[in-house]
Amino acid sequence: MAVPRKQQISLVDTPYYHCISRCVRRAFLCGEDKSTGQSFEHRRAWVEEKLIALSKVFCIDVCAYAVMSNHTHVVLCVDEKKAKRLKQKAVIIRWYKLFKGNLLTQKYLSGKPLNPAEENTLAEMTTVFRNRLKDISWFMRVLNEDIARKANFEDNCTGRFWEGRFKSQALLDEAALAACMAYVDLNPIRAKIANTPEKSDYTSIQQRINTAVKGTQPKALLKFVGNPGKHMPKGLPFELKSYIELVELTGRIIRDDKRGAISANELPILTRLGISPENWLTLTTQFTKSFHGAVGKPDNMIEYCEHLKKKRRPNIANATALLA
Repeated sequence: MAVPRKQQISLVDTPYYHCISRCVRRAFLCGEDKSTGQSFEHRRAWVEEKLIALSKVFCIDVCAYAVMSNHTHVVLCVDEKKAKRLKQKAVIIRWYKLFKGNLLTQKYLSGKPLNPAEENTLAEMTTVFRNRLKDISWFMRVLNEDIARKANFEDNCTGRFWEGRFKSQALLDEAALAACMAYVDLNPIRAKIANTPEKSDYTSIQQRINTAVKGTQPKALLKFVGNPGKHMPKGLPFELKSYIELVELTGRIIRDDKRGAISANELPILTRLGISPENWLTLTTQFTKSFHGAVGKPDNMIEYCEHLKKKRRPNIANATALLA
């Protein structure tokens, strides 16, 4: 039975979530249909452009993503503090970059005076919009609805393009976050769509490498800010160089049950994370098979379940085996 989204999201425990959306009816998100020869590669750009656009509107940052032939992976970070800091006008302007306004909001934005009843109504609406701007379900809804409409129009059909709802996993600690991001960034290599991270089109790792060569980080993605600290600025708690090296090293490991790996002829890059090599390999190749819900070390999993009042604690065995 599907678990309600509100029973999976706990911002007290973590702002990081891994979201997966899959197509139905053998629909193509991108790639080439071998039976007809029709190419859908241009749809990859639809997803990437929409992701970037939404990250500028929502108080949700994109950490990693990969656009595959019939599904997408996205790792998101909810910026709850940013949502709380936004003033009323900023909230309304952001929301109506996505949806049409009404007479009341138009009156407010035009600078016309409001009576007390209108001010109260506007305040209530602002609270609703503010909550939606930090809501992963709304983020994924806007993303998927836009892609579905375009694809259905292009395919000259109606009906579902995506499965009924996207899957989400809470990433409860740095180990889970790093493993999930590496898993997402290596998806094209494991599927033998690309040979190296820098050649993995429409992925976050390609964007990060392209800008790293210039000594910068992509503005559209949440930045790497180094090792975690008490007064660490907003961003991913790793060093960019270390993460890129980690993805490279992991991608070089050849698996019998995976079609692709980075060629041994490529120039070497090296790094380590505090997880055994065997467990790291399992995490970055079988992440969604090993964990069907929240991911993290056992203590973090227990706290997460307590906050959401969950009696059952799924994934504890795998968390103990792979992350403890």
